[in-house]
Amino acid sequence: HVQLVESGGGSVQTGGSLRLSCSTSKYAHSDYCMAWFRQAPGKEREGVANIWTADHTTYYADSVRGRFTISHDSAKTTVYLQMNSLKPEDTAMYYCAADVLAGIQDPPSNFQFWGQGTQVTVSS
Repeated sequence: HVQLVESGGGSVQTGGSLRLSCSTSKYAHSDYCMAWFRQAPGKEREGVANIWTADHTTYYADSVRGRFTISHDSAKTTVYLQMNSLKPEDTAMYYCAADVLAGIQDPPSNFQFWGQGTQVTVSS
C-alpha cells in the first residue's frame, strides 16, 4: 500500500504562485506514474499533470500547460506541482495519485492510490 500526503495548498490572488508537494511512502515498482488531479465543487475530477518516475516524462492538461510544472525528487520520494500565473478557475481541491499503468489521460478511477487532497483557492 502506498501512502500519499499532500501539502502546500492555500489562498492566493490571481497571478500568484503556489507549490504543492506530495510525499510518498516507498513504492515497490521501479517505474510508476505520479499525477495531480483537481476537483472543483460541482465538477468532475480532472487530471492536471503527471510524471513517470523512471524517465521523468511529463504530461499536462491543456488548461495548465505553460503555467504548471510537475517534478519528482526521487531521493525524497516527493512530487511537486509548481503553479504559476494562477487563475480563479484553478480553484479546486488538488489530489496526488499514483499508479503503475495509468496517466491523466485515463479516468481517475484507474489510479490505485490517492492522497487526501489540499485546497487551492485563487481570488480575483
